Amino acid sequence: MLLLLSICLLSDPSRCREERIDLSFEARSPTVCLRHSQSALAKWQAEHPEWHVNRWRCAVRGSEPRDL
Repeated sequence: MLLLLSICLLSDPSRCREERIDLSFEARSPTVCLRHSQSALAKWQAEHPEWHVNRWRCAVRGSEPRDL
């Protein structure tokens, strides 16, 4: 599964981009993804304090992710 993030720079909120986090498991269950995503989001945010996560969602690895 992938965790897709829409992030914006805190110092320039008009500067946004998408980021992907590989959750390193293949389960397709939304419940499993939600359970793992919270800790992955917290870790990512701690490592990137200059960015703000606006939106996020889970996606199946290998699928064509739609825009956030």
